[in-house]
Amino acid sequence: MRNRFERQLEQLNNELIEMGNLVEHAIQSAVTALVKKDIAKARAAIEFDQEVDRQERDIEALCMKLLLQQQPVASDLRLISAALKMITDMERIGDQAADISEITIFLSGEDYVQDLSLLSQMAMETILMVTHSVEAFVQKDLNLAKEVIEHDDIVDKHFDDIKKQLIRLIQENVASSEQAADLLMVAKYLERIGDHATNIAEWVIYSITGSHEEGA
Repeated sequence: MRNRFERQLEQLNNELIEMGNLVEHAIQSAVTALVKKDIAKARAAIEFDQEVDRQERDIEALCMKLLLQQQPVASDLRLISAALKMITDMERIGDQAADISEITIFLSGEDYVQDLSLLSQMAMETILMVTHSVEAFVQKDLNLAKEVIEHDDIVDKHFDDIKKQLIRLIQENVASSEQAADLLMVAKYLERIGDHATNIAEWVIYSITGSHEEGA
């Protein structure tokens, strides 16, 4: 019976990795589409969100099966409950990647009023956080989870820098204000993705230690 449970836990790990890969790809596609004004890629990123939603439902069903059909010990319960929390955050990351793509489609006919290199860098940092948070769960790596939480300061710093740039741009050229506000919203979505990755890392720590402390 326990062997079957262990196999199902391994399946849970594999499906979480797959969902993590999906949201990473969704972020990457969304930002690449924005930078290159690639409408087809933007629409593909929106479709990724539907796949992320499906994956969330599948993992949720597996977690319920593990809880109802097996007799998990305390450490197993922590792991399964952490997985349920993590997939909620990953689903929201998928939503935010889709939101970025919606803005891309809206701005597709315009010339950009601001260089997007800092936004691209911010996106890379958030993808790294998502990747490492899932890896920390699968590998039960407490130190890696803590590194993800600390890394959120880098994403927040990027957001502050982008916000300052765009506010200055609006002050200097009122005609650019509408697009600048849209680009600021993209940065805000990326900042929220970093927050969700932090949440995932906090649940990883809970699954290992039994203690859940929300970051500042």
